[in-house]
Amino acid sequence: MKSPKASLIISTYNQPKWLEKVLWSCENQTELDFEIIIADDGSKDDTKKLVEAFKKESKLRIKHVWHQDNGFQKTIILNKAIVQTNTDYLVFTDGDCVLRNDFIATHLKHREEGCFLSGGYFKLTSHISTLITKETIKNQKCFDINWLKENGLKSSFKNNKLTSKGLKAKILNILTPTKATWNGHNSSGWKTDILEANGFDERMQYGGEDRELGERLFNKGITAKQLRYSAICVHLYHERGYVKPEMIEKNRAIREVTKKEKLIRTAFGIKKG
Repeated sequence: MKSPKASLIISTYNQPKWLEKVLWSCENQTELDFEIIIADDGSKDDTKKLVEAFKKESKLRIKHVWHQDNGFQKTIILNKAIVQTNTDYLVFTDGDCVLRNDFIATHLKHREEGCFLSGGYFKLTSHISTLITKETIKNQKCFDINWLKENGLKSSFKNNKLTSKGLKAKILNILTPTKATWNGHNSSGWKTDILEANGFDERMQYGGEDRELGERLFNKGITAKQLRYSAICVHLYHERGYVKPEMIEKNRAIREVTKKEKLIRTAFGIKKG
């Protein structure tokens, strides 16, 4: 069987209702030649039941990679998911990010040797997040600025993420002061580059754990292309009760070493030692 064009790795943890919306958005992609690897950081059975039911109804190729819940171990489950992919190009997002229908096509269009792609997200309120349905994803109303404003979205320059296309998006990608970094909710890169960097540093918990991989890729000479206004996903609202100050500090110290020693590979990744 021919390998698909890309693998979409979706991280999740105990948010089956949000994950279902993300999977609906996957089914509505203009480019459907991709596989899905769900990197599940120890969710309860309701997530497993959702995925199994979705697999029966969907034409998409879906794998559910799960491990036992032992606190925030996103980096570990992401590495397990990377190993399970069957393509040479990997796209990463989170299980609370609904993808615009050109998301996969945009990542594939802009992929380039010696480069990874850096997208952003558009944060939604709790109220709007609950209003998003299978229908509003199918008809793309959840990305329509008028529909969002009708439901309480306030005016902001950030709204340009949803309204910019073509030349305007290209110009804003160039002019944005936000640096192109590896973002867990919206990034992609070549599998060979990620494997040579040994994947994610499994010592890291919440707080820059995704960016540290990008920093090792930078140290190797890989560049980043900004897709902040081109590869679009809307971020569903949720609390972050799992975040602890010690996680942030531990990760900051690891990233400092990565930068100072110009590390291109972690000893605490897919392959240990």
